[in-house]
Amino acid sequence: MNWKILLAICVSFALLMSSSYTMLIPFLPIYMQKELGADNDAVGLWSGLTYAISFAVSAIVAPLWGKLSDKTGKKPMIIRSSILLAITYFLGGIVQNPFELFLVRAFQGIAAGLWPACLVMVSAYVPKNKLGLSMGLMQSANICGGIIGPLLGGVLATYFGMRNSFFIGAAVLTLITLTTIFYIKEPPKELLLKENHEHQEKSNTYMALLKNSNVLTLLIVVCMTYLVIMQIQPIVSLYVQELSNNSDKTVLLSGVILSLGGIAGALASPIWGKTGQRIGFYKTIVAALISAGVLMGLQGVPNTLILFGLMQFLCGLCFSGIFPSANSIIVLLTPPSSRGIAFGSMFSAQMIGGAVGPILGGVIVTFLSYNFVYVISGGILVALGLYLIFIAPKSFKEKANQVKAEAVESKSDYIKKAKESAMHELNEKKALKDSI
Repeated sequence: MNWKILLAICVSFALLMSSSYTMLIPFLPIYMQKELGADNDAVGLWSGLTYAISFAVSAIVAPLWGKLSDKTGKKPMIIRSSILLAITYFLGGIVQNPFELFLVRAFQGIAAGLWPACLVMVSAYVPKNKLGLSMGLMQSANICGGIIGPLLGGVLATYFGMRNSFFIGAAVLTLITLTTIFYIKEPPKELLLKENHEHQEKSNTYMALLKNSNVLTLLIVVCMTYLVIMQIQPIVSLYVQELSNNSDKTVLLSGVILSLGGIAGALASPIWGKTGQRIGFYKTIVAALISAGVLMGLQGVPNTLILFGLMQFLCGLCFSGIFPSANSIIVLLTPPSSRGIAFGSMFSAQMIGGAVGPILGGVIVTFLSYNFVYVISGGILVALGLYLIFIAPKSFKEKANQVKAEAVESKSDYIKKAKESAMHELNEKKALKDSI
């Protein structure tokens, strides 16, 4: 299968699954109030539990699905996850009370894994010299889905009802399933065996990955980065409300400001990917972490909404370099035979951060203020960048820059071959001239 066609399909999958998720999840509290009969006093608790349970379950099962991917193949995992997610969306549209929705969200945690499964498939097909751009495009599509989803969800809920939005989400996931069955092919074994041979270490179990200092370094960075995302996300609208002096358009203003960061990320992700391909992913992830951390910390300083929105956009430009670089680095650190469990472990690390982040953010807001959430979050990102510079293993830095080294090597090989070809041509002309 042509890798460009495969990449185009997986980018489309990323856009569809992200938009189908974000068009439903932000509206769960309203769904509980209007459709499931949740009391106003209890809706906050139900929302927190329903939101967190999926992250908690995903953190446990993601490495198991990843290991199964390495054993049974990449394509079956995409089909497995998309079918189960379609079922959870359908069930979400027929539940009758908050507890039933809680159970559906728990099942959704078991079904999760479509995103890492797509990343594993892309990593198996895409040439190494196109890895950064490919991961950047995947991240960009994921971000674009996050921008489109809430808008689409609001329109669908308004004109077709919230329950029908769940059914539409189920239809989207069914489309992904059918496309995978009929159009995507499992990566050739010869391709995987060749790349497996290039890797000296074998990390085909979850514990083996955790004992690998290079992989563990990346998992820590990914977990803490997602913790930062999730400790900020729940308080954005409240911070905007404070900056806008309790404007009656808080929801609209929050949506606009959140979309600024998303738009910036969608534009910058492919650029970060190409840059990492050229200078090395170690350098891009360090630069993204430190620059995003500084700008995120500065978001706690502005006392006007315009300045806050500007900082949100600039932060989005920098933040979007973290995950494409991380996804590319995990490909360089692991052989194809372990890549399913590697991406599954990264997804698990994100879910752990996603479960802890909102709790930590709530504690900070309770005892300090909204401003401090941004300042502390920015400090965490800067600390992660410094951790990679001063504490990360030397082997991590070398392997994360492996693509850069290969690019330089291939360029020198090209020049060498060009010189040899030119010399050969000159010798042939000289021999022909002597014979005449």
